[in-house]
Amino acid sequence: MYTVNNISISFSGTDIFSNASFLINRKDRIGLVGKNGCGKTSLLNIMAGWLEPDTGEIIIPQDKTIGYLPQELTLNNTKSVLEEALSAFDYLIAMEEHIRSLEDDIARRSDYESREYNNLVINLTEANDKYRMIGGHTRDADVEKVLSGLGFIRQEFSAPLNEFSNGWQMRVEIAKLLLRKPDLLLLDEPTNHLDIESIQWLEDFLINYHGALILVSHDRTFLDNVTGRTIEIELGKIYDYKVSYSEYIFLREERLEKQMAAFNNQQRQIRQIERFIERFRYKNTKARQVQSRIKRLKKLDEVEIDTTDNAAIHFYFPLAPASGKVVVEAVDLGKNYDEKQVLTNLNFTIVKNDRIAFVGKNGAGKTTLSKIIAGFLDHTGRLRLGYNVELGYFAQNQYEMLDPEATVFETIDRVATGDVRPKIRAILGAFLFGEDDIDKKVKVLSGGEKSRLSLAKLLLTPVNLLVLDEPTNHLDMRSKDILKNALLQFQGTPIVVSHDRDFLQGLTNKIFDFREQKVHEYQGDIFDFLESRKMQHLRQLEGDHKDLTQDQKGAPSQNKILYERRKSVEREIRKLTNSIREREKEIEDLEKKIRHLDLVLEKPEDHNDLIKAEDFYQKYGNIREELNNQMALWEGLNEELLAWESKRSVLLDDHTNSH
Repeated sequence: MYTVNNISISFSGTDIFSNASFLINRKDRIGLVGKNGCGKTSLLNIMAGWLEPDTGEIIIPQDKTIGYLPQELTLNNTKSVLEEALSAFDYLIAMEEHIRSLEDDIARRSDYESREYNNLVINLTEANDKYRMIGGHTRDADVEKVLSGLGFIRQEFSAPLNEFSNGWQMRVEIAKLLLRKPDLLLLDEPTNHLDIESIQWLEDFLINYHGALILVSHDRTFLDNVTGRTIEIELGKIYDYKVSYSEYIFLREERLEKQMAAFNNQQRQIRQIERFIERFRYKNTKARQVQSRIKRLKKLDEVEIDTTDNAAIHFYFPLAPASGKVVVEAVDLGKNYDEKQVLTNLNFTIVKNDRIAFVGKNGAGKTTLSKIIAGFLDHTGRLRLGYNVELGYFAQNQYEMLDPEATVFETIDRVATGDVRPKIRAILGAFLFGEDDIDKKVKVLSGGEKSRLSLAKLLLTPVNLLVLDEPTNHLDMRSKDILKNALLQFQGTPIVVSHDRDFLQGLTNKIFDFREQKVHEYQGDIFDFLESRKMQHLRQLEGDHKDLTQDQKGAPSQNKILYERRKSVEREIRKLTNSIREREKEIEDLEKKIRHLDLVLEKPEDHNDLIKAEDFYQKYGNIREELNNQMALWEGLNEELLAWESKRSVLLDDHTNSH
């Protein structure tokens, strides 16, 4: 058991969190959640010993080890992939030397009946048992298994690490950490460096991991599949839920609703008591009752409401201009970088209102094809955009294309035209850039702020073809949901490159699977596609002349598959229901505000001061516009919910038919 005991930390006088305390048990799977900047990484740094807290302590049992993967590392290694992965076993090398030393001592001795000889034999037996238990005899096989699971092919094992991108080098760091098998794993956004297949492999590995785990991730599906406990950092406080992420969202809303109900009930009681005191304060016949109620008020434990930070980006795409039926057409399209062929003889057509996800291993060509469609790369073969296609492109490194010396306001002002210009401040406000932020230079912004600013630029020109390459990088859960809802309302053709399964779920209706320099089209949702890929993989195993009985044992039953898919659908329905409930509360609050302002307008003579205020009509218009936006989001969520409920009905029918 590990203990986090009253940890507090602040930066520049601002408390990040205070008096944080919780226990970590031997097999815990904990998701650490909260908005960007709430202190998740700081807490992991403290637990890993990288950062000293202002107060409190981390209590770690003496014989336990901790392994930590930070979000980013500066890497410059000339070793091969295999050599670096094997460095995870430095402790085994020391054990091997110890075992050889014991064997040499035993070989030199002939006093077989002595106590010293017997102790040497016992020590050697214990050392061999421990060596075998921690994987000494399976070291090479373990390395190959982990590297392959994380996406490396055998031919790459001997290649120098500095020939790989930083993301692939981070995969080796993940491999080393998993191979060391620490008792407590701390992982900060591990899926940032992985593709969908590697994420699925890592999920399976972590689910069966022998020790405890604390995981920071903005991948809701990854959190749901791996963790069974959620610790939230919200405005400096720690909340501990013994459930997975999706269930935590539901319980969190339930907790806040109960708090609000208790608070409102108590306020009513307080008002009643105060009215009684005020009414009978000076009546001698009621003096005893008045004093009793005054004492009661003083003893009352005031119900507190946990304040929540509900700030999230909020926007919708401009109305898309009409395009022809064919949006993109490729004939024998190919691309190579020097001697490396990335794409070969691609032939495909994207038609109006297709909603496409690009998926596949990193380096398979997803970003390359995105750039070709956007017109940033030359190629062989032919690629043609259709009639009246207006294209918007969000690159994976879009924020690097911003002018670092420009301010936030200038970045938008330079590209805004026509009717958009008066709305620049409103657009920036929707992306969480307040009055204090708009004069900041781009170079001082965080990665998340730069991504939000880049997304804001997409609003300035109406387009009917959107190509988005990893748009959710650096976005928190709430902001990803807002972006997804905006894309669901988008009237054009979106192409989304992403490894975030939850983000893609329900967003696209066609998959482009990048494999072996080709693109394989799949009609359907991301989870349907992944299930079909899993079944293809199982069939490939059967074709490798493996034992049929073993394959049947390894393959999931049809009932199991249906159960997992139903569970995934139910989770999505629950999440959408919660989102709809949030939107309905927002709509109700906005309608109350509008009703109040309508009453003011009905009798302007009674509200001269309000109506004469400069911002009265602007405020009224802003609330109306916000109500329209919320209604559009509500409608989109309900449409998505209907689609998922329909899918649930189909799965229930499949389950009935299977019996």
